[in-house]
This record gives sequence, structure tokens and C-alpha cells, in this order.
Amino acid sequence: MNLSKSVISKIIFAIFLIAVVISCNSKKDFDPTAFVDPNIGGVGHILQPTRPTVQLPNQMIRMYPNRKDYLDDQISSFPLSLISHRNGQLFRLMPFVGNMQENVNPVSSWDQQNETATPYYYLVWLEDYNATLEFVPGAKTGFFRIEFPESAQPKLNLSIVNSGSWIQEDKNSISGVESFKGMKAYVFGEFDAPILSSQQLNNDKKLVLTFLEKSENNMINFKYGMSFISLEQAKKNLDNEMPDWMFDKYKNEAQKIWAETLGQIEVVGGSESRKRTFYTALYRCYERMNNITEDGKYYSNYDGKIHEDEQDFYIDDWVWDSYLTHHPLRALLDPDLENDMMASYVRMYEQSGWMPQFCLLWGENPCMNGFHSTITFLDNYRKNVLQFDMNSAYDGMKKNALNGTMLPWKIGAAGSLDSLYHVLNYFPALHPGELETEPMVHSFEKRQAVAVTLGHSYDDWALAQFANEFDKNDDYELFLKKANNYKNLYWKEKGFFMPKDALGNWIDIDPKFDGGMGARDYYDENNGWTYLWQVQHDIPGLMDLMGGMQNFEQGLDQLFREGLDRSKYQTWAKLPDFTGIVGQFSMGNEPSFHIPYLYNFTGSPWKTQKKIRMLLDTWFPDNIFGIPGDEDGGGMSAFVVFSSIGIYPVIPGVPLYTIGSPVFEEVTINLDSGKKFKIVADNCSDENKYIQKAWLNGEALDGPWITHQNVIDGGELKFEMGIRPNKDWGNPELFFKLAESYLN
Repeated sequence: MNLSKSVISKIIFAIFLIAVVISCNSKKDFDPTAFVDPNIGGVGHILQPTRPTVQLPNQMIRMYPNRKDYLDDQISSFPLSLISHRNGQLFRLMPFVGNMQENVNPVSSWDQQNETATPYYYLVWLEDYNATLEFVPGAKTGFFRIEFPESAQPKLNLSIVNSGSWIQEDKNSISGVESFKGMKAYVFGEFDAPILSSQQLNNDKKLVLTFLEKSENNMINFKYGMSFISLEQAKKNLDNEMPDWMFDKYKNEAQKIWAETLGQIEVVGGSESRKRTFYTALYRCYERMNNITEDGKYYSNYDGKIHEDEQDFYIDDWVWDSYLTHHPLRALLDPDLENDMMASYVRMYEQSGWMPQFCLLWGENPCMNGFHSTITFLDNYRKNVLQFDMNSAYDGMKKNALNGTMLPWKIGAAGSLDSLYHVLNYFPALHPGELETEPMVHSFEKRQAVAVTLGHSYDDWALAQFANEFDKNDDYELFLKKANNYKNLYWKEKGFFMPKDALGNWIDIDPKFDGGMGARDYYDENNGWTYLWQVQHDIPGLMDLMGGMQNFEQGLDQLFREGLDRSKYQTWAKLPDFTGIVGQFSMGNEPSFHIPYLYNFTGSPWKTQKKIRMLLDTWFPDNIFGIPGDEDGGGMSAFVVFSSIGIYPVIPGVPLYTIGSPVFEEVTINLDSGKKFKIVADNCSDENKYIQKAWLNGEALDGPWITHQNVIDGGELKFEMGIRPNKDWGNPELFFKLAESYLN
């Protein structure tokens, strides 16, 4: 068949148009939720697994199946929501058929191949009862759809987790109240089928409901609203969010919300495995903090009162974990949300008298050590995120620093050891075997003397920066001096930060292994090799202590090479948080996150590129073992997000990003302003991980640093990638040039 040139041209043009349409449609229809697998990390290496949490981003209702981990073949119940991340549940539900003993709750086997877990929708087949359960979340509401087997009588077991009671309101509705930690939660639920009978057991903490068999699918729909204000508000929340029985409509709405949220970062290239790891990590970053405002009101257990406020109130944050990457990621992607969260911190301080660090739903949970919310305030302030008066926030940070106790896992007024700190300029430690004499010291958490000194040096540096911004010269001089306290514990001959007693004598320990369980006598959860690098606020000062840049770089090299000197069993028996091990580096614990990026200060950024790719590939696969330590509700996942796109906030409080090794060919960050920031990595692949050249908005970039302002202004960061490192690229002086005004 002979075709004329004009016909051929028309065919080619038609093919071109079809290709354009397909391309446009594929981009338009791109749904990042398809790459989210909430069961990634569902088996902990040693510690806690992740949970397949179903919720709307940063909202109150969080649901997941109750099981030990992904390998546990039984599900015991489905909580209507959580109290806080890994800190309790509220109002459990479990469908069943047949008879149930009074003091035994029903459980069922399940099949991994018959579970669908997404951020917005959950489905599982319960083997023992041949029932299928589905769930879709609202902000303050939830919706279960349960299909029972034909000819079986549907039954539900509802239980109170803490203390409280259930009430059957009428033939189609129930209510419950649960008390915990000095506050209450309320739930109001409705069924689309009449309750045939109900039985209250265990002092009304258990409610067993029986329904008539239904001819159509034998399905029971249950939707509910929750409140921390009142039962009436719970009913109102349900009416406002889920007024009808259209399960699929709410499912589609929830999927759309998640698609828009995760779609703020679009990636091109990279394997499907990398996309699954990336978008699952991004999803994890929206588990908390959580908005508990209900119709312009919220209940705060920080003062036990109901407040009216136009600004939403957020709870549930562990700032020891989240100040490093989680808050900086939110400051970049959603500064208005981050502003509301930090304003919530200030309100908690005003209501309770102390600036919080682990602000859970029921109040401050004084975990870990340090006043790292100060660093988060500074980081957000310097990124122009905070849109509220900072006077009250400053007062709270200063009160913590001067009048609060620095003891781990404590909150409140300073004690005798805190007074010693302000005199000695380091936190005093005990010699091995020496008995504790200070009753305020936590019996398990110990003094953590070196970790406390290092952490508060960074906190006080951040407070000094605020004092300088606010022309508080006396405070500036005071806290800037305290920011150097870390230097008092550097034992030059040993090459580590080491403990001293109250008389100023060195305590000679093995920094790899000494210090008791979790090394808590001196460090915290990790050993002296990890804490050698805990001076983000003064990297030049740390280099000087270590004898210069070359020694600093050699120390980093040795960190990744140094052996355990004992079996892994012995190591983990004492240091169970020391996970994701590479030499003496621990990928599974937050204090290690910034360490691979420290090569960017040495003129060898290619080593950062090498380490980051190795760490992502090794410890963050897209399977049930894909989290090397405790994820902590977004803290570790935010490390994956930043590291995957190729930039990282190595010093919170200094609005710069250092550069790693992007894993995608192209990343587009859709900023809230409507602008876009693109990261393009030409020739990027698993092998081509090394940066050959870089350009920022067309101008050659000679070092691995850009500013936060560069990003939010929109533009393009472009790399040429290669299989071998370009050891001549990466001038470390660019850091000092860009950071000069921030390192007072």
C-alpha cells in the first residue's frame, strides 16, 4: 500500500497528538497514593514496628488493626482512634459470629494477601468469622463497613481500653465515654441496621451487640464521631462530616485529600521500589501532629479547660525526634500548618507553665533530654514561618533554660544537679558503680551526662540567636557562652566527648560500650561514637577540637569502619536502639541522621553522596523490614524524604540545605505559594550517584549548599550525575559564605 507524503504527515501528527494526550492524562491522573504501602517497616528489626495507620493528614482519627506486627497472624480489634502515637488507644471494635465468653474478647486470624492497606482506606478478611471489614477515616469521624457471611447473625464486640462505659442510645445508635490520664474522650456511633439485642459486660466497659440477618450482603455499616469536649460535640462532628451512609464517597474524598497532599512532591524516574519507599515515607510524615480543634473549640489537658480559638490546636509531637527533619520538612511544604503547630506549643506553655518537648494529647510526657523545641522555634523563625508574636515563646524558652530541670525524663523546676551544671558548665556524671545520690534522677534513664551537656549546648545556642534578634544583649552573651559548654567534655587524648565528675575529674570509660543499659549513665540510646558528632551548631568548633578538617574527615571515615569489638548479641543486649549499624554508625536512631552529611564540610562531598545512597539502599527497602529503628511518627521518614530528593537541613536553626545524592531524575516541589522548585539530576541512576557538576538557576554552583530562600523563591537546582566521583567539586567555603550571618 502506497501512502502519499501528506497522508504520512497526518498520521505522524495524529500519533504525536495521541502521545501528547496520553502524556498529559498520565500526568494529570498520577496518584502518589498508589506508591504508598503502610506495611513497609511492619516488622521491627529490634524495637517497634510501624503500623498501617489509616487517617487524614494530621487529623485526630487514627486507626490500624491491633496485632503485634505484620507477621502476627491474629487481629484482636480495631481502635476507633489513638490517644497518641504509640501511647494508647480508644474505643476498640471487633466483629464476630457465634458465641463469646464473657471475659474473652474475640480474635481472628487474617491473611496478608487478603488485606488492603492505604492511607485512606483499609480492608481485611477475618478468617475465623469469614467476615470482611473495611474502614475509611474522616477528620473527627470514622466509618466501618462489615460484611458478614450469609445466614450468620452479625455481632460486634465494643470495648473500653481504659476506664469508662458504653450506652445504647436507641435501636440504631450507641455512645461511649473513656477516661484516661485525667481527661475524657467521647464517641457517638450510628448503625444502618437496628440492634436486635445488646449486653453490657465488665462493668459496662464491654458492649456486645447482635443484629438481625440482612438479606442484602448481610452487611453492617457503622459510622461514628469522636470528641474531647463532649458527647454532644461528638454527635455534631458526625453530623458535620458524615451525614449520610455513602461509604464510597468518603473513601474517594479521603483518597483525593491524600493524593493532593502527597502530590506536593512529584518525582520522575527512579525505580518503582524507590517511589514506594519515598511516598510511604512522605505519608508517614503526616501522622502527627494532630488537629484536635472542633468547631473553633478545643479541649486542652494542659490546663483542663475548653478554649475557643480561631487558630487550630495541634498535639502529639516528640521534638527530640522531630526537630531534626520532621519540622523542617513541614516548614518547607506547609509553612502555615507548621506555624499553627508552633503556636500550639506557645499555648501549651501559657496553659501549663513550661515549654513542652513531648506534647501528647493528655499533656507533657517528659521523654529523652534537651529543650529542642527552642531549636525548632529558631529554625522556623529564620525561615519566616512564624506569624505570631514571639515574646511569650521567648519567655517560655528562657524559663526552661534557666529554671527548668535538665534531667532526662523529667519536667519541672531545676534541682541540685541543674544548679551544678550552671556552675560547672557541664552536667556532672557518676563513676562506674557509684551509687546515685540525687532522688530526682530517673531510676532507669540515669543522668545521661554527656548527652545532656551536648544537647543543651545546641539549645542554648539557639536561644542566644533569639536574644540577638530581639536585642537582649545580656541574654545573648549568657547563652552564647553556654553554647560552648560542649567543649568542656572533649577529652583530646581520647578523641571523644567523655564524662566528668562534679570535681572536674575525667571518668575513663569505654565510649563504645560503657554506661549501662542504653549507655544512659553518660550518653543516651547510642554510644560515644554517635555523640562525637552532636555539635551541629558549631561544626568549625568541633573541627578545631579534633585537630582540624583532615582529622575530622578521618574520624568520619573511621566511624563507618570501626568494629563492635564484641558480638551483635552483646551490643544489642545493652544498646537495643543502636540499629541499622554500619561500623559504629547507627542509621536507626535520630542523633545519627546528620552525620553522613558532615563530609560536606570537609571538601569531600562525594563521600556524603556515597554514604547516603548506601544507607537508603541498605536500610530503607520497600518491604516489611524497611525501617531500621523506631520510626517515631515521621521523624525517621522525613530523613528518607529529604535524602531521596537530594537536599538536607543539616543544621536546624540555620536556613540552609546541604546536598546529598538525589535518587530521582527530576523532583518538583509544589510550594504553597504556587511556585515550583525543581531538582533535576541528569543521568541519575543506581550507578550514577556522584555529582559531576551543579547549577542553581543556570549559575554554576561550586559547593553542596543552597539556602531555604533559594528553594521557596522557586527555580531549578540541576546536577550532572556520573558513575565516579568528581573529587574536585564541592568547595566547603560556600557554607561559611552562606551561613555567616546565622552563626553568631
